[in-house]
Amino acid sequence: MKFSLLMVVISTTLVIAHVRFDREKVFRVKPQDGKQASVLKDLTQSIELDFWYPDATHDVAANMTVDFRVSEKDSQTIQSILEQHKMNYQILIHDLQEEIEKQFDVTDEVSGRHSYAKYNDWGKIVSWTEKIVEKYPEMVSRIKIGSTFEDNPLYVLKIGKKDGERKAIFMDCGIHAREWISPAFCQWFVYQATKSYGKNRIMTKLLDRMTFYILPVFNVDGYIWSWTQDRMWRKNRSKNKNSTCIGTDLNRNFDVSWNSSSNTANPCLHVYRGPAAESEKETKAVTNFIRRHKNSIKAYITFHAYSQVLLFPYGYTSKLPPNYDDLLKVSRIATDVLSTRYETRYTYGPIASKMYPTSGSSLDWAYNAGIKHTFAFELRDKGKFGFLLPESQIKPTCKETMLCVKFIAKYILKQPS
Repeated sequence: MKFSLLMVVISTTLVIAHVRFDREKVFRVKPQDGKQASVLKDLTQSIELDFWYPDATHDVAANMTVDFRVSEKDSQTIQSILEQHKMNYQILIHDLQEEIEKQFDVTDEVSGRHSYAKYNDWGKIVSWTEKIVEKYPEMVSRIKIGSTFEDNPLYVLKIGKKDGERKAIFMDCGIHAREWISPAFCQWFVYQATKSYGKNRIMTKLLDRMTFYILPVFNVDGYIWSWTQDRMWRKNRSKNKNSTCIGTDLNRNFDVSWNSSSNTANPCLHVYRGPAAESEKETKAVTNFIRRHKNSIKAYITFHAYSQVLLFPYGYTSKLPPNYDDLLKVSRIATDVLSTRYETRYTYGPIASKMYPTSGSSLDWAYNAGIKHTFAFELRDKGKFGFLLPESQIKPTCKETMLCVKFIAKYILKQPS
């Protein structure tokens, strides 16, 4: 009873989300040199900036496009400082609250029902996992791989014919709470895979010969919080010892170069790595599951937003992975395939050089665990909407990404075991 009451509360929470962002702005700045990059970094000493790209202050560098959110009261100060230092900037979003509300631009087919064309809250996603298993019992099963800090279940959907040990691909979505287009894609993938089996030649072949493990929402607690309290929330919701700041960035919590950067040691930062590698229940559940299935899992794919990039290892070092040429080739063809649908252009490359250095990421951990084809998608868009991609872009984003993922899966299927 408590659980169903919670679901009702969650499904109606858009109306009562506590944090508002009236007239908050998102700036885009491109520092031309080290001096201008330092100006941006120094700003954070006196003004609170929410970095959208890159993830944190310490990653800001010359000639990098930097997007950040700032409160209404500080936006004029920011403009003055940027102009004073002759820095080029544009305002991507003039009123963040307005954009949050405009994000829901697709009308409910049936009010309150799960929809692949809309963003779905956690309550709808849980019900959807139950229904998809009921509808395709020969094709889909639901596995509880663990639970979150707030004791929400972590569900993986296993898709494919159930007989025999076969190659598998593990895919996760929603490791960062505010990146809503990511869980939308995982739901779309399951929908398309099950619906097109027996009708689409490629998908039928893939499901006959492979297994897909899909984690629709990695960071469940954070995702719920982003619907009910703070749309811009990123981390999970674990409590931090000796700090009032809540949450760990699950994508800095993996046991791979975990403590190599002091910049991720502050619990109040978006990129806080946690008190220890794999300290978080969510991270531990995923790593344990992958370790148990390591012999069959041949590819790991994680979905994020935004910036339209297909990434592969490494993030924690500029050293190239041993199969760099192979990963580069797959990424090049995969992004070309993606562009055939709507001419959406993605770039690709290793995390450290294509974006910025990261430590403790799921991608690098999976690669070092022995999965030699690991990829991270940064989905649409390039910054006009950022984390607030309108619902009207869900279907096109998912359709083009689906082409790309199917290509990667076909490639994995052809590889020697």
